[in-house]
Amino acid sequence: MTLGLAPKKPHPKVPRRHGEGGKSHLTVIQGLAALSLDALSSVAYGPEAIVVVLVAAGSGALTAMLPITLVIAGLLAVLVVSYRQVIAVHPDGGGAYAVAKKDLGRPVSLMAAASLIIDYVLTVAVSLAAGAASLASAFPVLSDHLLAVCLIALFVLTVVNLRGIADSARVLMLPAVLFIVSVIGVIVVGLFRAHPVATVGTSQSFPAVEALGVLLVLKAFSAGCSALTGVEAIANAVPMFRQPRVMRAQHTELMLGLLLGATLIGLSLLIHRHHVVPRGGVTLLAQLTAGAFGTGWAYYAISLIVTLVLGIAANTSFGSLPVLMSVLAKDDRLPHLFALRSERPVHRWGVVALAVLAGIMLVVVSADTQRLIPLFAIGVFVGFTISQIGLVRHWSMQRPDGWLPRALINGVGAVLTAVAGIVLLATKFLAGAWIVALTVPLLMQLFSRIERYYTRVRDQLGLDGTPPRPTRTHSLVIVPLGRVDMVAAALNAASSLGDEVVVVAVFDDRTKADAMRADWARWNPGPRLDIIDSPQHSLVHPVIGYVEQVARNGRQVAVLIPQAEPLHGRYRILQNQRGILMAGPLSARTDVVVCLLKFQLGL
Repeated sequence: MTLGLAPKKPHPKVPRRHGEGGKSHLTVIQGLAALSLDALSSVAYGPEAIVVVLVAAGSGALTAMLPITLVIAGLLAVLVVSYRQVIAVHPDGGGAYAVAKKDLGRPVSLMAAASLIIDYVLTVAVSLAAGAASLASAFPVLSDHLLAVCLIALFVLTVVNLRGIADSARVLMLPAVLFIVSVIGVIVVGLFRAHPVATVGTSQSFPAVEALGVLLVLKAFSAGCSALTGVEAIANAVPMFRQPRVMRAQHTELMLGLLLGATLIGLSLLIHRHHVVPRGGVTLLAQLTAGAFGTGWAYYAISLIVTLVLGIAANTSFGSLPVLMSVLAKDDRLPHLFALRSERPVHRWGVVALAVLAGIMLVVVSADTQRLIPLFAIGVFVGFTISQIGLVRHWSMQRPDGWLPRALINGVGAVLTAVAGIVLLATKFLAGAWIVALTVPLLMQLFSRIERYYTRVRDQLGLDGTPPRPTRTHSLVIVPLGRVDMVAAALNAASSLGDEVVVVAVFDDRTKADAMRADWARWNPGPRLDIIDSPQHSLVHPVIGYVEQVARNGRQVAVLIPQAEPLHGRYRILQNQRGILMAGPLSARTDVVVCLLKFQLGL
């Protein structure tokens, strides 16, 4: 006889909600769109920053443009290699902070965290302000409403990122592709032109007011290094990538380096070939665009694309800073709520905090890009230098195969980024960089105080040791009531929670108190009734005093507060909210368990 086995039924699958599973994380292309727009869009102002510094020595000083750009491109290559190593060594994200925490100690890690937070907030503010200014150049009617434009764009970005980083990446993919294609098109077509097709802007003269010396070259180098901001964002947001996360993040970092390096060198070649100098009313990139395509539809289309991408480049910070804040929260250096993730998954508190801080910054400076620029990029150079030094120490301590070339690369990178940061801080100190120099130690102090608080909490709760075995103690449940009515059915719940139940009523009128005693004696439910006289017409303080008194003998005390709640929200303001008013102070001033027992009304 043959026995037939019934086929196994598949396990039931719970349908995933929106945002769950691998689709909520980033692919390489999505990571490039969501986390690299800050770095990619910097070609719109990085090369121009070099030219603006060099023309102080006259237009002939532009011969130094290409060598400086090549050095910056070399530094970019070092940073890309370095951050690919950071991604592999620290797959949980955190970037320079994670490196410093592991290899350089607590104070340096706090400095890295403070610098990165400042940089990410300024990235949002600068990107939105630059985008609004560029938009106002095309539509002058908006020139008096730059702050409103910035705040509206900030609100839209916040809402998109609260839906999930993958959703925001899908939204940003098209603008990112259009921007990359546009800039490459300007470079390729411009290089094939014997001379510019058209010239835009008003002519300006550049008399030599400074010699082309080492200091001026260093200033131009540090200013051009603003094009490197955002390179570290991918390393900070590794957990946002799909599996295998490390490989995808490394590939994204490599693609960013290739695209950014190619566009920086290409634009520099174009500037050098056509001897482009700043002109009034237009950006350097707009001049190159007009030189390549003329002033027809392509010129306006590319200008609008650049404006759009400058505005949404702020999304880099929305993808990276919440992850960094989550890491800090797990290390007890920020409130723990920043480590919470929603189902999408999104670090919503980090997104909201970034939006609020960037909004405040925009309001303070009235969305003026020039007031933000002196603060920009200093923080990220600190992060660059710390991550490079940390990796040098990592390789020298671990000494894996081939560690010496890696350490040399990181060492050279540390020297270059340190020089750029020092020069930038020195030249921009009086223009506003002093604010960053002051804010970094203040943030470090904030992190230390939060960490100290959580350490004390662990000590008092005994979280670092084995707690004693639980023992049963006599329990008392206190039920505050105002009168005998159907709400007094809370006594059923109270009787199931503790060994002893006491009902407490507070009256400022002796007649009402006597009526309550009579009603209670007539009903005779069993628990004792204690009436508190309150001639000061206070409800909360007499109950708190009563609870503190009965809790002194070591008993486990719970306060069960009955609260009637209408079904419809419009009626809730009409309902007595004494239960909610009592629960807050009881929780804050006593160690007892406070429970709200809601009775749903059919109204």
